[in-house]
Amino acid sequence: MLDAVVIGAGPGGLAATLGLARMRRTVMLLDSNRPRHAATLVSHGYLTRDGISPLELRKLGREEVLAYPHVQYERTIVTSVSPLPDGNFIVVARKPGSQEQSEWHARTVLIATGQTETLPVQEHVRPWYGTSLHSCMDCDGYDKRGQALALIGETEDVADRALIVRQFSRDLKVFTNGSGAVSVADNDQLARLGVEVYDSPIAGIEGGRDGMQAVLLEDGSRHERTAGFVRPEWHATLGFAERLGLEVDEHGLVEVDRKQRTSVLGVYAAGDITPGFRQLQVAAGQGTVAASVINRDLIGREL
Repeated sequence: MLDAVVIGAGPGGLAATLGLARMRRTVMLLDSNRPRHAATLVSHGYLTRDGISPLELRKLGREEVLAYPHVQYERTIVTSVSPLPDGNFIVVARKPGSQEQSEWHARTVLIATGQTETLPVQEHVRPWYGTSLHSCMDCDGYDKRGQALALIGETEDVADRALIVRQFSRDLKVFTNGSGAVSVADNDQLARLGVEVYDSPIAGIEGGRDGMQAVLLEDGSRHERTAGFVRPEWHATLGFAERLGLEVDEHGLVEVDRKQRTSVLGVYAAGDITPGFRQLQVAAGQGTVAASVINRDLIGREL
């Protein structure tokens, strides 16, 4: 019987595993090794690691936690988490590309699986995603400062995002791919700020080895842009946790209290799978909080 199974080896899951390891708790860390930011070459905003590759950050984190003898790691795809009559849990997973299954029994479970994303006009955006085009303005806006920027999105918050992107460059154009996502009022406000909005569907994105060069629209217009941002649609992947009956918000994210406890006793969540800011340090901070709370809750159960 493990003290905890941690599902997800991003910053949230790794920070939680480290905290639990230092409390001498037995932990099984499970991860599919398919992070949402796999296309991103560098990550920013993580103190002492600004500019590091996100994959390198995960690798360093795994090495740190596996230095503790009571931490184990498996690359697996979790298929189910089920409660047991005694208040503990059984976690079932399979190896990628295989139907071979393994299972673990644990007193607590931490879900830190993050989210998946769907990019707008993915066939055109994907080749430039992670290099010329990014999704996180807080992380990557500074490095695109002063450039001719594009903002591509089809959701109702695109206008709000344009106001943030405009902090980094006054040369900004918004492309909504025929979605009509920007209201008349927001369009007028952006126009007063010198931001043009184009609703024609996107026909393609030009570029070369040095990066993207222009956004092409179906109306025949060509707009020179050297970088920019996209607004993906994010999706919570919680099919494996259906048997737990977790409370989720309107976006399908796991509801937690300030101590990262979910609505199910013994189950915790941290990082992008919970509502809030999607940043590396935020996820790591939540994982640290969760580890401390899990340890204290286990002491209470032992008493």
